[in-house]
Amino acid sequence: MVVQRRGNHKSPESSAIEKKIKRANAQRQAFTWRSYVLVTLLLTSLSAAVVWLYVSLNDDVTETLVSRREVLTEPRLFLVQCSEDYDNYKRFPGCTPKKCGRAVTDSVVTKEEAQALKRLAERGLSLGGSGGGASILDLHSGALSMGTKFVNIYRYFSDQIGNMFTEEDFKLYRDVRGRIQRVIAETFGLDSTQMFLTKPTFFSRINSTNAKTTHDEYWHPHIDKVTYGSFDYTSLLYLTDYGVDFGGGRFVFMDPNSNRTVEPRTGRVSFFSSGSENLHRVEKVEWGTRYAITVSFTCDPDHAIEDPTLPQGSVVR
Repeated sequence: MVVQRRGNHKSPESSAIEKKIKRANAQRQAFTWRSYVLVTLLLTSLSAAVVWLYVSLNDDVTETLVSRREVLTEPRLFLVQCSEDYDNYKRFPGCTPKKCGRAVTDSVVTKEEAQALKRLAERGLSLGGSGGGASILDLHSGALSMGTKFVNIYRYFSDQIGNMFTEEDFKLYRDVRGRIQRVIAETFGLDSTQMFLTKPTFFSRINSTNAKTTHDEYWHPHIDKVTYGSFDYTSLLYLTDYGVDFGGGRFVFMDPNSNRTVEPRTGRVSFFSSGSENLHRVEKVEWGTRYAITVSFTCDPDHAIEDPTLPQGSVVR
C-alpha cells in the first residue's frame, strides 16, 4: 500500500490561480505607484502654477509707464510685438493690428469734460449700483448694475430718464468717443473710418466694497481679444485721480518679466491693442471711488454698435 503524504501538494489548477493572484497584486502595486507618481507630478505642477500666479499677481509693479503727476500733451506710445490672436479672425486691411502696443495721452479730453462725464455717470448710477463694489452703466444697451443683477435703465426708469440726462450729455459722450477713435487711429497708423465702436462700452464705478458676485471681481488678469473676440483696440478714459479720489485701482499691464502700470488722471486716455500682447488687470481699489469709461473698437463691421442717443419722448425738466 502506498502511503499518501499530507502536506502542501498543489494541483496544477491551484498553482495557476495563485500565479494569477500574485501577478494581479504586482500589477496593482505597480499601478498604485504609477498613480502616486502621476498625482505627485500633477500636484507639483499645479503648485508651481499657483505659486507663479500668486507671485505674478502680488509682485510689486516694477515700472510706472505714466504717473498721475505727469501731463502728456502728445500720446506716449510703448510698442510691443503683436500676438497671434488676430490670425484667428478675419483680417481687415487698414485696421487689423500690425503695429501693437499701449499708449497714454492727456490731450484728447479736458478735465472739465471728464468731470461733466463723471456727473453723468453719477446721475445714472444713482438709480442703481452693484452691492459688490463694481458697478456699470452702459448708455448703448441701457445696462445698469442693480444689486446682483442688471436692469435696462431705459425701460426700468423710463419715466426718470428726462430728469437724469440731457441731449448735451449724449452729445459730449459721442464727441469724446470720436476723438478717442481718431487718436487711436493716428497713433497706430490706421484708417479711422475702418474702425467701429463695439460692445461692451460702458462707465464703471469701483469702490472698496467686497465682491458679491463674479461680476464684481474686476481685478482678474485677462485679454480683451480672448474674452470678447470682437475687440481690436481698447481704451480707458479716466474720470477721477489716482491717489486723490481713490487708492489702488491702477491699470497694470502684465508683461513676461515685469508689471507696468498707468496711474489714472482725470481726462487721461489710455489705449492699447487688444490681443495677448496686452494681458492686463486693474488693482483692487483700497479706498475712495474710481470712475472710468471703457471705449472699445472693432475692425469687423458685423460687430459694430451705434452711438447712444437720448430716447425719444424723454422729457427734460
